[in-house]
Amino acid sequence: MQRTLRYAALALGLTLPGAMHAQTGAATYKAKCQMCHAADGSGSTPAGKAMKAIPFSSPDLIKASDAQLFASTKNGKGKMPAFGAKLSDAEIKDSIAYIRTLQKK
Repeated sequence: MQRTLRYAALALGLTLPGAMHAQTGAATYKAKCQMCHAADGSGSTPAGKAMKAIPFSSPDLIKASDAQLFASTKNGKGKMPAFGAKLSDAEIKDSIAYIRTLQKK
């Protein structure tokens, strides 16, 4: 349902409110990111520890721009694999919106 609304809005040239992006980003995050980055973004999962995932609360990640996070997610960075072939640009952007909500907690 949410994906359908997002695509309908995009087709009409509308933008979705930030809350909707974060909500759809939460689903993508849980499916593709949480296994390494943990539910809270701490990177404290076994896979995250093995990959040395940087916590989203890290000052470097807090001050990183959305464009930098987008590039790292799409193309990979360090031990993080590229997700450009697995996620659409919209899914990556929505995930970043959700990550920003984790950084505020």
